[in-house]
Amino acid sequence: VQLQASGGGLVQPGGSLRLSCTASGFTLRYYSISWFRQAPGEERDLVSCISTSNSSTYVDSVKGRFTISRDNAKNTVYLQMNSLKVEDTAIYYCASDVVGKCPPVRFDYWGQGTLVTVSS
Repeated sequence: VQLQASGGGLVQPGGSLRLSCTASGFTLRYYSISWFRQAPGEERDLVSCISTSNSSTYVDSVKGRFTISRDNAKNTVYLQMNSLKVEDTAIYYCASDVVGKCPPVRFDYWGQGTLVTVSS
């Protein structure tokens, strides 16, 4: 049973990336999924969350630029990140919550993290 986060990389300011959070051993549609990020020397912060009813929340700094979505057939949650800024640079983690709501109240599984670097 695990979550796997992928899709990070190096991108220029203004560019886009799509992160994926794929589950194995359990069915994601029964969980809310959250994306967190942690920059060097900083705490891990909640970026976005999607509930089992597909309602979504975003931290103010990414509203209008990031979009979270599900593909239940692929057992995957995505984070589409557009208009990336240098300050978006961080390791991004996904986490599941069987309670199913946003914001999350517990963390059943964590992905291993994927590095996003925004730099010219």
